[in-house]
Amino acid sequence: MWVCGGTVEQTWQGAAAVEATRSDNDIDREIVARARVDPRAFAPLYDRYLEPVYRYCYRRLGNREAAEDVTSAIFARALAALPNYRDGSFRAWLFVIAHNMVIDTHRRRRPEQPLADAYEPVDRDPTPEEAVLASDARESLHTLLAVLPDDQRRVLELRMAGLTGAEIARVLNRSVAAVKMLQLRAMTRLRGELGVTPPRAKEQAHDVA
Repeated sequence: MWVCGGTVEQTWQGAAAVEATRSDNDIDREIVARARVDPRAFAPLYDRYLEPVYRYCYRRLGNREAAEDVTSAIFARALAALPNYRDGSFRAWLFVIAHNMVIDTHRRRRPEQPLADAYEPVDRDPTPEEAVLASDARESLHTLLAVLPDDQRRVLELRMAGLTGAEIARVLNRSVAAVKMLQLRAMTRLRGELGVTPPRAKEQAHDVA
């Protein structure tokens, strides 16, 4: 079958190529525009950002049930607040909500079990060996992050969630330069904790790009 001088397959391939050239921000903004009219159109954004938001909450709260509850509340608030979204990174906007709700949750929570004891395997059924290794890795990561000042730790947590320097700056209400400096100091501190020789200045600059 031919369509406008080409096959259906060629037409699909051409459309896919155009789609691939668009940025995630452009796609997100289009979905937001549709979701403002029909909330059911929000589903692709939920699917795309559910895992990074959950993992960010889990890393901050250290408890699976609490992370699940807060993640659900974050997306509910984001959906309700869509009329307030303006052009820019939807991911950064969403993580501003996540960051604020995690802070609110910390303020409301009473002391619970130590964070290192709260970690558990996520989203799959590992073998016993994998579970031990994963638990050790999470505890090591938590221990390493715990040595950092709060502002440096927040920057690394958001970076691990996949945010760019500019997006982290928006979430934390800081300048991009301040975020880069915080990340640089955090990485320098962690390298010292791990006994890793610091890289040259040029390599350090690459770390925070």
